[in-house]
Amino acid sequence: MAISTADFKNGLTIEVDNAIWRILSFQHVKPGKGGAFVRSKLKNLRTGAVQEKTFRSGAKMEQAQIDTRKMQYLYADGDQHVFMDMDTYDQISIPEEQIKSELNYLQENMEVQVIQYGNETLGIELPNTVTLEVASTEPGIKGDTASGGSKPATMTTGLTLQVPFFVNKGDKLVINTTDGTYISRG
Repeated sequence: MAISTADFKNGLTIEVDNAIWRILSFQHVKPGKGGAFVRSKLKNLRTGAVQEKTFRSGAKMEQAQIDTRKMQYLYADGDQHVFMDMDTYDQISIPEEQIKSELNYLQENMEVQVIQYGNETLGIELPNTVTLEVASTEPGIKGDTASGGSKPATMTTGLTLQVPFFVNKGDKLVINTTDGTYISRG
């Protein structure tokens, strides 16, 4: 389906230069001289790269039909990760390279959205927050709970982030998956 820059919305997927892009943000610009244009920030769904692109106002492009399927993460098999459709019990494997950043949050039996374009699997969408266990961190300093400082902690998935001083090894923490920040103890 052909769309123009007037139809842009955050989250819309488009096909440009033989790649599939998700619009992260856009801005219509009308300069004093010259024609209007649209400045956009796009994420390549195949590579994960974020790029800024400028389109002439009214430019036409194809909208990419992206399907998402609710699937459960089962296990890692070498450098492949196996997911199962919750309704049909079909299993698919996704290469580690394709979901490298998401692996910091992925745990066995977790439900995710698998993003597909036709028969091609593009990647996964995580929930906004996940609960992970602290694998290692420096011991808390007794009495230092209100100073507002932070220390590094490594989660069981390998993710390292800054946490408050009162967090200890074995604590379960709620983590924001969009920016990898600590939200609260879970």
